[in-house]
This record gives sequence, structure tokens and C-alpha cells, in this order.
Amino acid sequence: MSKLKIIANGIIKDNPTFALVLGMCPTLGTTTSAINGFGMGVATMFVLIMSNIVISAVARFIPNKVRIPSYIVIISTFVTIVQLLMQAYLPSLYETLGLFIPLIVVNCIVLGRAEAFANKNTVGDSACDGLGIGLGFTLSLTVIGLVREILGSGSAFGLKFISGDGVLAFVLAPGAFIVLGYLMVLFNKFVAKKE
Repeated sequence: MSKLKIIANGIIKDNPTFALVLGMCPTLGTTTSAINGFGMGVATMFVLIMSNIVISAVARFIPNKVRIPSYIVIISTFVTIVQLLMQAYLPSLYETLGLFIPLIVVNCIVLGRAEAFANKNTVGDSACDGLGIGLGFTLSLTVIGLVREILGSGSAFGLKFISGDGVLAFVLAPGAFIVLGYLMVLFNKFVAKKE
């Protein structure tokens, strides 16, 4: 399979949010705005790419009995790097995302890609898979956050363009479920037309 096809699969066919329905905790919890969704997506994408590369490179040296714990150690290393970088350079975003950054370690998207793809494929293909899945996750979180932000507060990426208040429900948890449901329907209709 070509590298471009691997990346495209991660964005569309294997989209973690809309197609595979993985990572729902950060999806629903961090998408109160487009910036938050984008920040969480980029952080997860970095961890996906780097952990896929390292796991692909060392997978044949890891005994089967300690495979999953070894993957978690590798993933947690990159999550710690992301966490420290965000604390240093993006403190307001780090404060907003809070607990969701350390939880990337146990995110089923990251561990699932390590187990399903990275340990069976080359380093280059694994990097492309991490990039594709990461882009798919980032795009879906950003779109969900954007829709919630527009409907909930009348702004986009923090820029207010509608005077007055939006519908509070879209900023709260029920709005996350409603927006996610409608966007999943639209995404699946779009993908079905392309096939």
C-alpha cells in the first residue's frame, strides 16, 4: 500500500472519531472550542507519529509477554514530552485541556494503532499511519469544536462574530453528543457516496 493511501485511510476510512468511534472521552470533553479540539488533536498526532515510529523500530526485540506494557512506556514517554512542551509554551491551552493530556497514554487510538499497525509494518509506513490517524483525529476534533463554539457562543477560534449569547447546551455535554451524532451521520453519508 502506498504511503499516501495509508495517510488517506487514516483521515477517511479509519477516521478514529467518525468511522471507528474511538477516543470518545477526549472528543466529548475537550471540544468546547475549535482551539481546544485542534490542540488536543495535534498533541495526540505527535504522540501517534512518534510512538508508531519507535514501536515499529523495536517491536521485533520486545518479548510477547511484555509487549503491551512496553508500548505503554514508549507512549507515556512521548505524552510526557508533549505535556512539558505545552506547559512551557502553551500554558493556557494546557490549563484548559488539563487531565486529558496525560490520558493520551491510555487512549485506545494510540495503543490500538501500535498494536494493529506499528508492530507489523515498516517505520515509514507506521509514521504515515500515525500521521493519517492523527490528521483524522485532529480534523474531527477541530470540526466538532468549531460547530459547538459557533452554536454555543457565536464565535469561531475565539473570535466573536455573533453578538449576544449562543445556545448554552452546545457548550455543555449534551451539545457534544448532539454535534457528534449529526457530524457522524454527515461523515458516513459523505464516505458512502465516495465508495
